Amino acid sequence: MNLEELFQGSELFHLPHFVTSLAIGLLIGIERERSSAAKAGVRTFALAAMFGTLAAMLSEKTGAPWFLVGGLLIVGIMTITAYVRTNADSTTDPGTTTVVAIAICYGLGAIVWYGDTTLAVMLAIIATILLYFKAELHGITQNLGRRDLVSILQFAVLTFIILPILPDEEYGPYQALNPYQIWLMVVLISGVSLSGYVALRLLGERHGAVLLGLLGGLVSSTATTLVYTRLSSNSQCFVQLAIVVILIANLTVLIRLALVSSVVSVNILPQLLPVLGAGLLLGIGVTLYWWYRLREHSDMPVPEINNPTELRTAAGFGVLYAIVLFLAAWLSDVAGVHGLYAVALVSGLTDVDAITLTSLRLFELGKLEAAETVTAISLGIISNIAFKIGLIAFIGNSFIVWRCATGMLATAAGIGLALIVLVL
Repeated sequence: MNLEELFQGSELFHLPHFVTSLAIGLLIGIERERSSAAKAGVRTFALAAMFGTLAAMLSEKTGAPWFLVGGLLIVGIMTITAYVRTNADSTTDPGTTTVVAIAICYGLGAIVWYGDTTLAVMLAIIATILLYFKAELHGITQNLGRRDLVSILQFAVLTFIILPILPDEEYGPYQALNPYQIWLMVVLISGVSLSGYVALRLLGERHGAVLLGLLGGLVSSTATTLVYTRLSSNSQCFVQLAIVVILIANLTVLIRLALVSSVVSVNILPQLLPVLGAGLLLGIGVTLYWWYRLREHSDMPVPEINNPTELRTAAGFGVLYAIVLFLAAWLSDVAGVHGLYAVALVSGLTDVDAITLTSLRLFELGKLEAAETVTAISLGIISNIAFKIGLIAFIGNSFIVWRCATGMLATAAGIGLALIVLVL
C-alpha cells in the first residue's frame, strides 16, 4: 500500500506530493549548501519545491494559471534580488547557477503535483549531479579541442537530424531494404567509435579496455571490430589494446544472446546455454592471455585519431549491411523454410540478433525443434565470427589478424563442439 492509498478519502490525500517535493528540494539544497557563494541552501530549496507544488495545486483548483506563473516570478525575483544586494560592491560570482537551480526546483515541485513524480525525481538527480561535478565538467570542456566538438556535432546530426526523418519501412526487392535500419547501423558505428575515443581520453588504454569491449559487444561487436581494426592499422602501439577490445566485444555477444533468449524463450535455455557457455569459456581463456600481455605495456600512448566519428567507415559499412540484408532475403525466398540454416549463415555475417530472434519466435510457435533453433543461432554466431575475421584480415595487418583469430576461433570451436554433442 502506497501513501496515496493510505490517505485515500482524507484531507491528507495530497500529502505525498508535498513529501516528494520536500525530498527534491532537500536533495538539491544539500548540494547548494556546500557552495560558499550560494545564497540559497537546504531550507530555501526545500521551501521553493513545496511552493511549486502549492502554486500548481492552487492553479488547478482555482482554474487560474497565474498562481503558477506568479509563483515562479516571485521565486526568481527574490533570488536575483538577494544576489544583487550582496554583489553590488563586489566582484564575486553573480550566482546565476543558483538562480537557475532554484527556478528548476520550483518547476519540479510543480510537475510533482501534475503526477509526473518519477520524471521530477530523475530530473532532480540529474540537476544535482550537474551542480556537484562543476570542476570535472569544466575540466572536460577545457580539454575538448575543435576536432572533438566537430565530431560530437557530426554524430548529433547523424543521430538526431538524419535518422528521425528516414522512413522505417521496407523497400526494394523482397522488401529487404529499410533506410532507417541501415542508417541506424551507420549511427552505431559512429557511436562506438566516438564513445571509445572519449573512454580512451578519460580512462586510459588499459583501464578502459574492458569497458570498451563490453560496451562494444552490447552495441555492435561487428562495428567495434571494424572501428578498432582501423585504429590499429594507424598506430602500431595501439594493436594490443585493439585485440583485447575486439575479443571482449566478441565474448559479450554470447552473454547478450543468453540474456535475450531468457526473455524471449526461456524454454530454450537448457539446450542453448551449454553451447554458448562452451564458446564463452574457450574464448575467455585466450582473451585472458592477451589481457595479460596488454598489462605488460607500461607506456602506450593514445593513438592519433583524425575523426572520432569515423564517418567514411560507417557509411561504407552501411552499404555493406544493406547488401547482406538483400542477399539474406533473396536466399530465404528461394530456399523457403528449409533454407533457415543458409539464411542464418548469410544474415549472421553482419548481425546475429535478427536470426536469433527469428529462430526463437519460430521455436515458441512450435515450428522449430529445440535442436534446430540452437543450430540456427549457432550458425549465425559462427558466420558472424568468420565475417569479423575476414574484416580484420582485409583492413588490418597480419599481426592483429592471427591474434584476434586465436580468440575468435576458440569461441567458434567451443560452440561447434557443443553443438555437435547436442545434435548427436
